[in-house]
Amino acid sequence: MQLYLIRHAQSENNALWARTESSNGRSPDPLLTETGQQQAEHLARYIANHGNGTAVSERGQQHNRDGYHFTHLYTSLMQRAIATGSAIAAQTNLPLVVWEIVHEFGGIYEQDHETDERIGLPGPNRAFFEAHYPQLVLPDSLGDEGWWQRPYEPLEETMIRAKTFLAELQQRHEPVDQVAIITHGGFFTAVVRTLLGFSTLEKREGENRIWLHANNTSITRLDFDDDHVELVYLNRLDHLPTHLIT
Repeated sequence: MQLYLIRHAQSENNALWARTESSNGRSPDPLLTETGQQQAEHLARYIANHGNGTAVSERGQQHNRDGYHFTHLYTSLMQRAIATGSAIAAQTNLPLVVWEIVHEFGGIYEQDHETDERIGLPGPNRAFFEAHYPQLVLPDSLGDEGWWQRPYEPLEETMIRAKTFLAELQQRHEPVDQVAIITHGGFFTAVVRTLLGFSTLEKREGENRIWLHANNTSITRLDFDDDHVELVYLNRLDHLPTHLIT
C-alpha cells in the first residue's frame, strides 16, 4: 500500500504566524488564504495531470514519474484540509471522504492569550458541512452537534491517535491501494515519528526532538510492505512555483 500524506494549503493562521510569529488572533478553524487557494489548485492539477500514464522503470515509479493514480482520497474535518482536498477531488473525480481522526493536534479550540488557556469548542455540525461542502462524504456519526465537542487535545494524545490511525489504515486498505490523506503539519509529524519509533512530540531526556518539516501542500510518500514501511520521499513540492512555497 502506498500512503501519501499531504499537508493542507496555506491557512489564515499560517499566514498570521508568518507575519507576526504569534498565534494572537488565530482562528479556531481557519480558511485558506488567496495564496493557499492558488497552492491547492497547482497541487490538484499536478496530481491529476502529472505523468499521463507513461510507462517508466521501477525506480521511476518510486518517484511517481508516471503519475499518482490515487485510489482513495481522505480529509480531516478542518476547513483548510477540506478546501485543499476539494481541489484535488474536482481534478481527479475521486470522492473526498472524511476521516475525522487525521485532524490537527489540539482540535477546535480558542486560546486565551492572557492565561494561555486553550478551550475546546463544538466545531461545525453536519448542516454546516452539507451547506458549504456538499461534495464531502461525511461520516454517519456526524449529526446536529458540532464534530469536536471536546477539550483541547494535548500532544501526548496526538501520538496515541497517530497509532490508532496507522492501525485503522491497514485494516481499511489492501496492499494495492494508493491512499492520499489531506492532513496537518502536527499530525503528519506524529504519524512519521510513530513509524520511526519515537514516543512523543515533546522533548524528553535521551530522545531527540525531531520536527519533520512539511510545507503547505507538500507530499510525503510511505510504502507499506508485509514486514516494513519505506519512507520513499518527504516534503515534495515539485508542483509549486517558487513564489508560492510557504
